[in-house]
Amino acid sequence: MNDDAEISGGYSSDPARSYSLKAEAYTDHSWFDADLKSVIARTWQWVCHVEKTREPGAYCTVEIAGNPIAIVRGKEGILRAFYNVCKHRAHELLSGEGNTTRIMCPYHAWVYKLDGQLARAPHTESLVDFNPGEICLDEVQVEEFCGFVFVNLDPNARPLAEQSGNLETEVRHWAPDVDQLTFGHRLTYDIKSNWKNVVDNFLECYHCPTAHKDFCDLVDMDTYKVTTHGIYSSHMADAGQNANSAYDVSNATVKTHAVWWLYPTTCLMRYPGRSSMIVLNIIPVDPDRTLETYDFFLETPEPDEMELDAIRYLDEVLQVEDINLVESVQRGMNTPAFTQGRIVHDPDGSGKSEHAVHHFHGLVLDAYEKGAA
Repeated sequence: MNDDAEISGGYSSDPARSYSLKAEAYTDHSWFDADLKSVIARTWQWVCHVEKTREPGAYCTVEIAGNPIAIVRGKEGILRAFYNVCKHRAHELLSGEGNTTRIMCPYHAWVYKLDGQLARAPHTESLVDFNPGEICLDEVQVEEFCGFVFVNLDPNARPLAEQSGNLETEVRHWAPDVDQLTFGHRLTYDIKSNWKNVVDNFLECYHCPTAHKDFCDLVDMDTYKVTTHGIYSSHMADAGQNANSAYDVSNATVKTHAVWWLYPTTCLMRYPGRSSMIVLNIIPVDPDRTLETYDFFLETPEPDEMELDAIRYLDEVLQVEDINLVESVQRGMNTPAFTQGRIVHDPDGSGKSEHAVHHFHGLVLDAYEKGAA
């Protein structure tokens, strides 16, 4: 049985006094189960850009904490999400993405309306006490937020717009056209590390001067500030003024490196260049395995030359560096040589401080405690 008091040992609300999460939170199967049940299944999870579900009948599918979910735009324009599970024999209903006028199970051809109501069940006329009107797919909370679609498996969760404070105001200040951007490119990664190591690494730039020297030329590290809020943190820096080895930003119209992390697994990034938004979605698979997708939403479906360079840099340089880091950390955490480490804290909130990591760990420990209760 998980010991919440034991796992929180060493953590202090004061980041200058605090240790990190303990290694078993990153390596033990029971804590990974707690991650899925108490964190992933109870928080708002990113699905897609609003453009994918804009038209009536548009749908897409996703898996959240092992649960298949379908998101569908009804004929009347209402966006809904359901467990993607037939009420007859539990077969998945929709796959991939597309546009449809109905939801038909590929197993026995039970047909549901786009609002989830069962419309037809073949050869059930002789069944006793069977009323199709009483059968409906199980709904899941869905929300359009900052130009994107999110779902939450917790029926009691507060709306994302309410939970997230000023996040939408911040994002729309720096990216006022986020709703109008269009999908341009996806990068995918399969990483041999716990999902929390991936988040930890994302939330601090203490490692950047050592591990990402070209990134420190791409942005002006002297202007890098990290600010934590209720369930998110913002990471802001000006574009570097000098030539850099990452990609050329001399003709950039967006001059700010603006990044937001939304607890627990969504990262919104606006790199110097044209108007764009990169969404990093972190998907826990096993205690030592994580999937990542990087979706690039651009002014046009085709990346321009600067964006192609940025995509290449992220894929061939930055991600290679970061994946090597977090996989090495995971290996180290599986040895008896590491229990937990100190949080490095700069009271001024610089990018070289780990206070956003500390903020994330506090949210995780709170979720463990609530899950145990």
